[in-house]
Amino acid sequence: MANIRMRKGGRALLVGAAAAVAVGAAALPASAADEPTIKELMADCASGVGKCTFNDPQVDKAYLGNFHQVSDTLYNCSTSDATQGLNWSDKIGSSDTAEVSITSGGKIAGIVDLSVTAKYGHTWSTEHSEGGSMGMTVKPGEVGWISRAQVMRQVSGTWQTHYDDPHWGHYYWYWQDTITSPAPNDTDGVKNVVVVKTRPMTDAEKASCAAHNAKTFVSKTKVEVPKADNAPRKGTPGKPTPGDDGKPPAREEKTDPKK
Repeated sequence: MANIRMRKGGRALLVGAAAAVAVGAAALPASAADEPTIKELMADCASGVGKCTFNDPQVDKAYLGNFHQVSDTLYNCSTSDATQGLNWSDKIGSSDTAEVSITSGGKIAGIVDLSVTAKYGHTWSTEHSEGGSMGMTVKPGEVGWISRAQVMRQVSGTWQTHYDDPHWGHYYWYWQDTITSPAPNDTDGVKNVVVVKTRPMTDAEKASCAAHNAKTFVSKTKVEVPKADNAPRKGTPGKPTPGDDGKPPAREEKTDPKK
């Protein structure tokens, strides 16, 4: 009988210990993995799973974006000046502080355009394409190409997404965002710029001339080194904030996440 009582007592101790572990685990705070990322929320906006709005948009002044190569590269391996025309084309899209690409004609672009139009009375372009041709003269031992800078502007606001069912434990999520997009030429007096650029060949480029019989040739290789983004706003994306009553709560305890 003593052995039986011990076995029963041991089983009771094990059950009690398991219950204590379960209670302790439930008391642990939710980890970052229990919360959505901005990219996940934006994906729900794009798919329509979340009903999203872009609230209180603030449009900044236009600025000139970075120069970038928009043509092939002309190499002059000869001993005289090389004059030639090159075609160029450029396509500029939009992105936000979370590095989410915003596709022209997509749902997110439409939400931003609707919000900006309602407040400012003008549309918000998320993509611009342009092209042309330009002549250039490249000296012996140099390379030349066409470079372009696009007029850009930024709009900042607060995203709100509303779900029919709780996602990550909540019906509403909010986050701050800044979207950078191409602007029409001469916006706020800022104009697009297209120029010819040249520089001396590197040693490796000079060595490649032998394969081209010391003549001029055109290559699709881009030689312009991109510079750091010169956008006025360079902030990091805001952290998503939950809320279930249509307003971001000042303080709220975590609930069991759905995802």
